[in-house]
Amino acid sequence: MKSTTLQGEAELIGTRLIVWDAKTGLDIYRSGFFGKPVGIPKPKPDQDFDVPLLLDLMEGLYLLEHQRISVIDGRTKEPVRRSLLLREARETYRGFSQAYQVYKDLRNKGYIVTPGIKFGADFAVYEHGPGIDHAPFIVSVEDPESIMGPFEVVRAGRLATTVRKQFIIAIPDTKQNEIRYLVFSWFKA
Repeated sequence: MKSTTLQGEAELIGTRLIVWDAKTGLDIYRSGFFGKPVGIPKPKPDQDFDVPLLLDLMEGLYLLEHQRISVIDGRTKEPVRRSLLLREARETYRGFSQAYQVYKDLRNKGYIVTPGIKFGADFAVYEHGPGIDHAPFIVSVEDPESIMGPFEVVRAGRLATTVRKQFIIAIPDTKQNEIRYLVFSWFKA
């Protein structure tokens, strides 16, 4: 991340945040591949765009916590506090608190974290960013009490191998504020 100073304003509309000012959106995007420029499915790292930037609740919360954006309510135009954004995210996404703990940890370690739904995981994790390198990791967030049988492990491993990514299970412990990462290495017998 480049800077931790306030860069702009995002408007909360439903479950998305929109940075309407294109220059501000471009700066936020380039500072860590946050969000997606509207109408540009795969922006290049050095590509200029003159469109709003769309952020999901996880990205928006992270940027708000790091004082990179302020957030206003799309209906009332009133400021949105962190607690309201967090509540909205928890109500919208099952397992948000655990996933966000992992997202923050990976971001704070310098990784670029994007949704991993197309890989059947919670996150795709890049060392440098989309368009610069391929995501070497896919991460699934699991609750410490969840049971993952051999069938699920093999399926996830085969998928990760097919897309040439390393499969990682992240197990956050919200009480201890720590995360265990289980990294699977596959080998041919």
